[in-house]
Amino acid sequence: MPIDETRPFLPVRIAVLTISDTRTRADDRSGDTLVERLTTAGHILAAREIIPDDLDTIVARLHAWSEDPEVDVILTTGGTGVTGRDVTPEAVERVATKMIPGFGELFRWLSFQTIGTSTVQSRACAAVAHETYIFALPGSTGAVKDAWDGILKDQLDSRHRPCNFVELMPRLGER
Repeated sequence: MPIDETRPFLPVRIAVLTISDTRTRADDRSGDTLVERLTTAGHILAAREIIPDDLDTIVARLHAWSEDPEVDVILTTGGTGVTGRDVTPEAVERVATKMIPGFGELFRWLSFQTIGTSTVQSRACAAVAHETYIFALPGSTGAVKDAWDGILKDQLDSRHRPCNFVELMPRLGER
């Protein structure tokens, strides 16, 4: 999609949340991939944390960051599958003001190009909570690359045409 070079780039403050019972900062490759991509694109890493696959813990972190005026976007990685411990979509739904169903649909279409029918096991989703975007991504490095490179890189670029998420940010809290 086209980038309008006559428009200014507006950096977005992005928090990265890895949801895993087993990952640490030393081996959080998906979180590292997101941080590398967002900073290379010119955005600001607002916060980064690793928390366990626990519904109440995830909800609490999403609430705190979505209410923080220094966080515009939350990217989560992990917990979007179908096993019993995968509860990230449920946490997102608990804090959401509005769901963004097109994100998950487009993510699975893009992921299908890479992993075929295995993409049906993903419950990647997106929402607006308060005035903050939340994008819940699977925990694999390939999945976060697909999501960033195929969707988020453009939608979080204020110069992307015909429209992007950044230009809507000032109006997210309107009623």
